[in-house]
Amino acid sequence: MDEFVVYILYSEKFNKNYTGYTSNLIERFKSHNFLETKGYTIKFRPWEVIHVEFFSSKSEAMKREKYLKSGIGREFIKNLISKL
Repeated sequence: MDEFVVYILYSEKFNKNYTGYTSNLIERFKSHNFLETKGYTIKFRPWEVIHVEFFSSKSEAMKREKYLKSGIGREFIKNLISKL
């Protein structure tokens, strides 16, 4: 059975966050911090993982990611960051 992870990254240096989902968090984290050569996340390195949630289906993970990118979800993320 595949497992999907919704994750929130935070760049303290730039005070930015990024939300995504994957089936392989370790490889995706490496990609965000070291391997990617283009895209949003390379501009704000280094990133740290500040929150993860696990799901048994891709559709559930996608739904949660979409929620976290909504206004209410952004407030949840802001509260997480304020507690760091």
